[in-house]
Amino acid sequence: MAWFRAGSSVAKLAIRRTLSQGTSHLTRSRLIQPHNRSFHSSIFTSKGQSAPVPRPVPLSKLTDSFLDGTSSVYLEELQRAWEQDPNSVDESWDNFFRNFVGQAASSPGLSGQTIQESMRLLLLIRAYQVNGHMKANLDPLGQEARTVPNELDPSLYGFTEEDLDREFFLGTWRMAGFLSENRPVQTLRSIVTRLEQAYCGHIGFEYMHISDRDKCNWLRDRIETPTPMEYNRQRREVILDRLIWSTQFENFLATKWTAAKRFGLEGCETLIPGMKEMFDRSADLGVESIVIGMSHRGRLNVLGNVVRKPLRQIFSEFSSGIKPVDGDDLYTGTGDVKYHLGTSYDRPTRGGKRIHLSLVANPSHLEAVDTVVIGKTRAKQYFSNDVDRTKNMGILIHGDGSFAGQGVVYETLHLSALPNYTTGGTIHIVVNNQVAFTTDPQSGRSSQYCTDVAKALSVPIFHVNGDDVEAVVHACELAAEWRQTFHSDVVVDIVCYRRFGHNEIDEPSFTQPKMYQIIRKHPSSLEIYQKKLLENGQVAKEDMDRIQNKVSSILNEEFVASKDYVPQKRDWLSAYWSGFKSPAQLSRIRHTGVTPEILKNVGKAITMLPETFKAHRAVKKIFTDRAKMIETGEGIDWAVGEALAFATLLVEGNHVRLSGQDVERGTFSHRHSVVHDQETGENYCPLDHVIMNQDPEMFTVSNSSLSEFGVLGFELGYSMENPNSLVLWEAQFGDFSNGAQVMFDQFISSGEAKWLRQTGLVLLLPHGYDGQGPEHSSARLERFLQMSDDNPYVIPDMDPTLRTQIQQCNWQVVNVTTPANYFHVLRRQIHRDFRKPLVVMSPKNLLRHKDCKSNLSEFDDVQGHEGFDKQGTRFKRLIKDQNDHSDLEEGIKRLVLCSGKVYYELDEERRKVDRKDVAICRVEQLCPFPYDLIQRELKRYPNAEIVWCQEEPMNMGAYQYITPRLCTAMKAVGRGNIDDIKYSGRPPSAATATGFITAHGKEQTELVQKALQQDPIDYPL
Repeated sequence: MAWFRAGSSVAKLAIRRTLSQGTSHLTRSRLIQPHNRSFHSSIFTSKGQSAPVPRPVPLSKLTDSFLDGTSSVYLEELQRAWEQDPNSVDESWDNFFRNFVGQAASSPGLSGQTIQESMRLLLLIRAYQVNGHMKANLDPLGQEARTVPNELDPSLYGFTEEDLDREFFLGTWRMAGFLSENRPVQTLRSIVTRLEQAYCGHIGFEYMHISDRDKCNWLRDRIETPTPMEYNRQRREVILDRLIWSTQFENFLATKWTAAKRFGLEGCETLIPGMKEMFDRSADLGVESIVIGMSHRGRLNVLGNVVRKPLRQIFSEFSSGIKPVDGDDLYTGTGDVKYHLGTSYDRPTRGGKRIHLSLVANPSHLEAVDTVVIGKTRAKQYFSNDVDRTKNMGILIHGDGSFAGQGVVYETLHLSALPNYTTGGTIHIVVNNQVAFTTDPQSGRSSQYCTDVAKALSVPIFHVNGDDVEAVVHACELAAEWRQTFHSDVVVDIVCYRRFGHNEIDEPSFTQPKMYQIIRKHPSSLEIYQKKLLENGQVAKEDMDRIQNKVSSILNEEFVASKDYVPQKRDWLSAYWSGFKSPAQLSRIRHTGVTPEILKNVGKAITMLPETFKAHRAVKKIFTDRAKMIETGEGIDWAVGEALAFATLLVEGNHVRLSGQDVERGTFSHRHSVVHDQETGENYCPLDHVIMNQDPEMFTVSNSSLSEFGVLGFELGYSMENPNSLVLWEAQFGDFSNGAQVMFDQFISSGEAKWLRQTGLVLLLPHGYDGQGPEHSSARLERFLQMSDDNPYVIPDMDPTLRTQIQQCNWQVVNVTTPANYFHVLRRQIHRDFRKPLVVMSPKNLLRHKDCKSNLSEFDDVQGHEGFDKQGTRFKRLIKDQNDHSDLEEGIKRLVLCSGKVYYELDEERRKVDRKDVAICRVEQLCPFPYDLIQRELKRYPNAEIVWCQEEPMNMGAYQYITPRLCTAMKAVGRGNIDDIKYSGRPPSAATATGFITAHGKEQTELVQKALQQDPIDYPL
């Protein structure tokens, strides 16, 4: 193999030199006409796939090339040396000469084959393997002019027309396909003809960028078969049936709802039989569950024909969009358009097996769903103990414009081989319309193919003409086999067209007039396939009519049934979610305290390192200090509080997964959940050893790639699979989390309302003003609060034993100030019978703050211990003033409400200036707003001036969210109106923070001093 690769590069260099000398008999390349400069395809057609006739090349023109001149002398010397002593040359050359000489001696027709001709022929074959796709007939519309590489011309290698009927031996060492040692002697004409059939037909293969020889040989064995692949009559009838379903489904929708947007599949109807055959083949190879992600193009067809969503339900959504009803649970959310919805069903396969299919709901943001699908697939693998990753698979359907243009595509591919993110390969299908909305390919990308980004990760790419349904099916089956064999990604690029505009009421001729002139005259893929089957006599016209009549009859029956269809089941409840409450069903509060014995036991486990483990001395001291915290029950810091939450959940049988940039150590070097031996480099994770025989993946902490959008999407998908898992994503700094803004806006904040999908995902976003400048201070708290859907002017039912308020809110936003409260808010995510996303403004300097400590008694469930109330020990939504005030304190002149680390600065300043007439309360849970606890504090301090203090500028932070809600609470207890809310914080600003450390210090001092000044605070500044 080494000599072959080396020889190839030398030969190409020599050929380029020959070409650069300018010859009359050779052209640099050949152009396949017609009109458009795009990439996808060629309209080259070779009648009967006959071999091209090479042009004669005078030997004088080949002087000094690899195949002649000095390189030829080198080969002859190698052969002479081998003849004298076979051991004097490399093993690969020994094999080559042994095969060549042996064949030449036994086959009279080969007596004239020289070493140089053998090498030339090998290079010609390699040229087809590398560049054959450039000559493939991929474009159904035949509208593109592509340059055919000159390397595909036999005359470049010195072959003439007289050589076409000469026989050649091809076998080489450790190769496959044409070059395998067991291939028979063939004429040059038959070799080139078969190369044209294999590489220049309706499938263009790109795989020679893959460095793994075994993978390339595997593909060569399947591409370079002795004869072209043919389906039998039975398979062709199945393919025809599926193509008829795909086509008539779109035609039926177009007839019944002429003015409706449906983003139909016309122009790529072959996707449906391709996907179904892919699923059948996958099931035969051991796949039991497939998670699918796709945008709106063709989604309804996939829902109806592939996933098997009831057609009557799809039709009812077109007609009236009837809301689902399920007994006393009337929660329906806001809903979404029909081509964004997902579903899941079990469907039988052609091979008699059953396979579970899930189509993930997604927004119009193209490709945003990609990593959500991958994360959900990974979770399925964990919970089904699919260690080999062969039973659960992800499939993503892309558009050509979005695959090339959306960065999350690369982020998705980039996760494919990372140990804690891999799913054993994803199959990517590109529905290549050859236009992105109104943008032509030459304006939408810089690469030749829209799929070129996949080459960066050695992914094989199969470009296929979307008009040839059998080619599409073959490519899809091959992709399934690749995935199950090599457990890595693969791309199927279906080059097709869009019969209508971006949607059915859009006019595409405004921007692509020539393309649509061709499309209007172009037959459908069904018409093309029917004509082919009739011509070869494999399927009769009567059989075709029978299938079409059957499909038409079923569609009409389902349409009639759709008029009375009322969905009964909330389809967001999969098996794992059975028994969980919707926002319309009441859920009772559970305590989150843990018995002291368990706390002590897990505390020891998470603070111990093996005796022989050589940790860094600073890390060893950290663990020694942590052990002392557990032993004494005092001074529990943030990292230990978090580790205790994780460990106690593990003991209770829950899966815990934490990922993000640098989370193993922690951005601020506080977590150290993975410790590194300083001599051997080995890792040790104490949380992997909390219980006996703990599954190595039960607790997963993993540094992620430097990605926000992709990795957060992955964790979101992971969290949606099973409610009995605590899934956390931590941003390196909260400021960087807006790289994943699409995930916050389109999925996490609104997913339950739009798609009835719950998630308990936790977002840890480091936030706090400590002089690090505008990019390291703010997690943009205001944005999360702005997206909260609680009504600021209505106080909900605040029954202390129920969670009605929090169930009806879209998510929770907290800014916690004690390790114990952090412990309880994490455990609360699991100890409830519904799931809501949790956004945590996590601290930075509080991680080591001398006063930010908790006692172990605040974590337990012992009555009488700090934090215990009627419901047991639980998360405190508001922490009252720590000065042991009574239920009525008329002497308090000011009530300062705040959230986050500014509390500690306010408390320090209060002690410094001895303001005993000021009460400071911490609003730990900002959303949903704790009306009941705020009212309690307003009643406790009836004469107090009310101040909201924050570090953030006035137009940021919680101020704009807090003000109307605080006002509503004040009015309810007769404490004034919005004019009575005073503000202490930074003034409005475009940037989140100053970059000047002295300016920061001055601002921070002023806002703290203002909150505690003797004089009344002016409104609002």
